[in-house]
Parts: sequence; C-alpha cells; structure tokens
Amino acid sequence: MKIVFAGSPEYALPALKALCQRGEVVGVITQPDKPVGRKRILTPTPVKQFALEAGIPVLDFPKIRAHVQEVKALGGDVMITCAYGQILSKEILLSFPLGVWNLHASLLPKFRGASPIQSAILAGEEYTGVTVMRTEEALDSGDMLLVKRCKAVGKTYGELSEELSRLSAEAALEAIGYIEQGHPQVLMQDDSAATYCKKIKKEDARLNFECAADCVCLINAMSPQPLAFCYLNGVQLNIYRAQLLSGEFLGSVGEVLSADKKGIVVRCADGAINILQAQFAGGRPLSAADLVNGRKIKAGDILD
Repeated sequence: MKIVFAGSPEYALPALKALCQRGEVVGVITQPDKPVGRKRILTPTPVKQFALEAGIPVLDFPKIRAHVQEVKALGGDVMITCAYGQILSKEILLSFPLGVWNLHASLLPKFRGASPIQSAILAGEEYTGVTVMRTEEALDSGDMLLVKRCKAVGKTYGELSEELSRLSAEAALEAIGYIEQGHPQVLMQDDSAATYCKKIKKEDARLNFECAADCVCLINAMSPQPLAFCYLNGVQLNIYRAQLLSGEFLGSVGEVLSADKKGIVVRCADGAINILQAQFAGGRPLSAADLVNGRKIKAGDILD
C-alpha cells in the first residue's frame, strides 16, 4: 500500500516513523518553512526534516488546495494526517482511492478543532485519547475507525502530548491494517454530543484565582506553553506546575499564604493551590524552594 503522510510538528513524527517502518511512504506533505528564533532563520518542520533525511519526497505548499495535481502525482493509495495544519479540499480528499484518515487527539465527538489536548485538560477530563477518523470537508466530523484511550487527569499539556503522540503511532499502524483488509468497519459520530475547541491564545492563559481546581487545570493545560500567568507587583509570573490543596483557608483571593521549599500556597476564592515551579518574565524556571530562597516570593504577597 502506498501511503502519503501529512503532518508538521514534532508531535506527528512517531506516526510517520512507524508508517515508514511498516510500509511504503511515497510522499510527505507538510507546512512551509518558517522563520525561527531571534535571527528568524528559515527552518523546515520536524516532519520535513525527517522526510528529507529518509529520502522521502516532500511537498510543502502554503495552500494545499491549489496543488491537487502535485498531490495526485505522489501516487498514494491512502493519506494519513496528523497535526498537519491545513484544511483539505474535496479535490484533495478524492485524490486517494482508500481515503484520507486523520489521527485526532481527542475522544471524538468531544473536542473537535484546533486545541483538543489542552481543551481536555482544561475541562478536567479523566480520560482522553486518539481517534482515527475518515476526513471530510466538515471539521473533525468523519466516521471513526478506531480509538486509543489514556488517562488525562493530573498531566500537563507537554506530558499528555507526548503520550498521545506515541498512541498516534500505534493507531496509525492499526488503521493501515484495517484499511488494507478492505471496507473497514466505521462508527458514525454522534453530532449531538460534539464539542468544539478554538486555537489557544496567550490571553486565555491568565489566572484569576477564583476556582482552585480550574486554576490547576489551566496551569497544566498551558505547560510548557504558552504558560499560565499572573502578576506580582506588576511583574509577570509564569507558572509551570501546581497542585490542588484540600482544606479550609483564610486570606484574600490571590494572597500567598505560605512560601517554603514545599511550595507556594495561594488562596483562591474556594480553596487554595500550591505552586511548585514558576518563572518570572525574562528569567528561568525555578522550583518553589529557589523562589523562596531568593526572597522573590513570600507570605503576604498578592498575585493577580
């Protein structure tokens, strides 16, 4: 079976590597090179870098819908997509006899859209996973071929992304096996149960210290990027990791109730959280112990 793979970030690499080991990947489609860093050096996507090193033909169009013939010329029987980053037109979808199948990082129909991993954490989901679905013109609405599940609770965006990336590789291999058998059994999504998620913006990461559980979910969902943040005396404080505390707490909302090597306890409207790792703007990530030892944060400070 001739496979075309479409993906862009590091997250998509395990799936591509797994497919390369299993069968014939005849082409890779990815996003164009982008300027990176302070010097704005034009840099290929991780998927493109791997494909070039492996000797696989690469297409990196700004708009794939304008290049249907080049995509068809790859000669693929099937396309597998994973975090590609562009919407596929009907003409592209019809270019593959065995269909286009997407590795979507949620348990569909929940969290259709651009930020399924972060949205699952923000919602406090106990489980999430990877769904292999047939790609349609509508957003993440296609029939489902298979699902892989994993625990989400307590994990940061970085940790959960790493696990889902690995699951995507497993799902890609299983999916190709089912597709090769011909007429794979699929399950329609329940559109009435669908939820949607938008692209995460920096302003979405601002903490308000109202609900303690929501604060921890936000911190986990934004770590390691774009990072949940608040302010101390007008200076931005980015927070990498925190835990929910049980019990009753006295003090003002946002007040640092205690600060020691075990953590920085901050009062919320309905409880408290314990900050374990944070970073002042322009600085490096520090443990709670280092923040306290340097007298950067102390009991009585107000975070807002």
